[in-house]
Amino acid sequence: MASRIEHRATFPASVADVVAAQADEAALHARLAEIGGTGAALEDHTVDGDEVRYTLVQGVPADKLPSVAQKFVSGDLMVRREHVWHGGEGTIRAQVDGIPGEITGTVSVEPDGDAAARQVTRGEVTVKIPLVGGKLEGLIAEQVTTLLEREADFTTSWLARS
Repeated sequence: MASRIEHRATFPASVADVVAAQADEAALHARLAEIGGTGAALEDHTVDGDEVRYTLVQGVPADKLPSVAQKFVSGDLMVRREHVWHGGEGTIRAQVDGIPGEITGTVSVEPDGDAAARQVTRGEVTVKIPLVGGKLEGLIAEQVTTLLEREADFTTSWLARS
């Protein structure tokens, strides 16, 4: 059984500006430098018309992991996220090294009144480990939600600087 994720954020900018703040190569490098964690890297970034594809790698130090997760991961926990944007709509697929399962999701950015945009991210975490999978799913979903909050804060500050 998967654990669900839902996150909402509102930004004082247009849909195009919000998507650019989250998919532009310079913005991604800056975001990773600020909140990327251990071994953070932008592995690839491709723009083809209105489609933007990129892969992020981010790590969580082993000593910051709950004991249940430390049993399944040797060393730092590394997360690889693949994003695809088409205008204001996107998909996300992530895998955590050493843990069988995945995180999948969708993101949409829509106008929210004058000069504002609302972003909604929905997803689910699936961990395929008998007996403890559900506990790990909940833990990962909680960490992803925290990361989405931090990324929304970064996006707000990036938009203010731009």
